[in-house]
Amino acid sequence: MVVKNVVIGQRVSDKQREFAKKLRREMTHAEKILWVHLRTNKLNGLHFRRQQIVFGYFADFYCHQHALIVELDGGIHETQKEYDAERERHLKEHGFRILRFKNEEVERDLNGVLRKILEACR
Repeated sequence: MVVKNVVIGQRVSDKQREFAKKLRREMTHAEKILWVHLRTNKLNGLHFRRQQIVFGYFADFYCHQHALIVELDGGIHETQKEYDAERERHLKEHGFRILRFKNEEVERDLNGVLRKILEACR
């Protein structure tokens, strides 16, 4: 069940909480670009959280209102395709929708990325 912008019914360890904080401090260039446009409800009033823990996984960006996870994929994702597929399957089983963008897409076509996020929330 999802309530008040966090996923309840999941166990979050102190270690996971600290790792999420670390990820927020060390965002990639593409994450920083996108976060400027998602933070403080800037995108059409939608509330996003960054590095939200969702059933043991760290979602780059998460919108509770639409059960939407936005993931940005850099080079590391080329080496972990099986892990990403399993992660995505598990999250979809829990009712989450996932949008994936390459870092380069955010850097080259930010308006297109924002448009696709808005469309997913309609």
